[in-house]
Amino acid sequence: MTKNTSKLARKPARKINYQHSAKGLTSQSGVVPVIHFLQRLGFDDVCDQQIDFDRGANARYSLSDSVFITLTGIIAGASSLLKVIGVWSDQVLRQISGWISVPDDSTLGRIFRQGTLKHVTQLETVNHRLRNRVWERAMKSGALQVGHFYKTWIDVDSTVKTVFGFQEGAAKGYNPFKRGALSYNPQVAFCSETKEILQAWLRTGSAYTSNGIVEFMRQLVVHMPQQMRIVFRGDSGYFVGELLEWLDAKRHGYLIKVKLKGLAGLLDQQAWHAVPNTPGWQQCEFIHQCGSWSRGRRFVAVRRLKREDNDSIQAQLLTEPVYDYFCYVTTERLTPWQAHKRYGERATCETWLDEAKNQMAMAHIKSGNFVASSLIFQCAVLAYNTIRWMALLSDDHQLKRWEIQTVRTYLIRTAGKLLVGSKQLRLNLPERHLHTDPWRAWLKLSFI
Repeated sequence: MTKNTSKLARKPARKINYQHSAKGLTSQSGVVPVIHFLQRLGFDDVCDQQIDFDRGANARYSLSDSVFITLTGIIAGASSLLKVIGVWSDQVLRQISGWISVPDDSTLGRIFRQGTLKHVTQLETVNHRLRNRVWERAMKSGALQVGHFYKTWIDVDSTVKTVFGFQEGAAKGYNPFKRGALSYNPQVAFCSETKEILQAWLRTGSAYTSNGIVEFMRQLVVHMPQQMRIVFRGDSGYFVGELLEWLDAKRHGYLIKVKLKGLAGLLDQQAWHAVPNTPGWQQCEFIHQCGSWSRGRRFVAVRRLKREDNDSIQAQLLTEPVYDYFCYVTTERLTPWQAHKRYGERATCETWLDEAKNQMAMAHIKSGNFVASSLIFQCAVLAYNTIRWMALLSDDHQLKRWEIQTVRTYLIRTAGKLLVGSKQLRLNLPERHLHTDPWRAWLKLSFI
């Protein structure tokens, strides 16, 4: 006879009487350190300095208020303006952050629709100013090394965000997820060391990968430390002479995958050598000048023998080996194999981009007005960066590795009870947290 071991692990569920008399409860205690972190970073002061938005003397809420409410709501998991206001319906959050009232979702949307492209640019500048403050603190704490400010790798990529409806600015373009559907095509630049978004543009879905890339980089470089040399890393969509010319003129670097008609024939003409300690791989390097270029540039390439089915008739008829080629144009002092491996690190950028889209609602909350959608898009960028900045300034390695959704699940959504006494606020938290060290590091960020 089998023994019922479940009786050793649990007892029958006890009867519960429900009461609705508790006050000061919240399920979002982890948002409180975010609010305090932004306040200590000077979010309000930076917004007041950079955003020129006049709604009239009788208006209760400013664009800066709307941005703050939206970005904190997105951090808490909101995927629409209605859900953003749902987050701020929490009386504890409002009392701790000093909000007497918050707008409803229709008011929030109306404020964003009153914005212009000038305000989008100003909000981008807010992101740059806050980032500079974070980097200064990271330097003082040792989270960033001095070398970061002399040379840093920047991963630039574009992505597709499908649109359902008829939002302004959405258009048909390359869409591998839903062919023929309207979409946006955001362009994003990541810092490879800190994982943060340095700059992002919301673009129409018909935009090609490299459209506006020189203007994009020109705006980005203006806000970077003057002594910093950036190394642009991008896929073949950014293999355009105009970008290379601009980067060379500014003495910046690049490692870009090559997309060139007749590339295989060009590579077959080169002298190939075995890659040391890497069986099956060969490498080469050469100088080549494309037709529209003003000068030749250094190309590096690696290749490996294609795997063929030895039993197939086609394989038996082949008299010469067939290779897979990987070719890059670069300014960096790397061997072809080193360049290939360094380009492979760019895969993490695609992971971060997917994380920003699907875990931080970037380009997900949209409006019928393109400028409004762009402003909300910048709010999502700030929300993503806020989490990255807090992780960067923390002294917990586990927190630095966590994805956004993990931070939200384990830290943001923590129960608490607000206690008021002697003109002081006290947030009562669980005695034992599931992840003690990251939680303590998260709370500590309230005082940085």
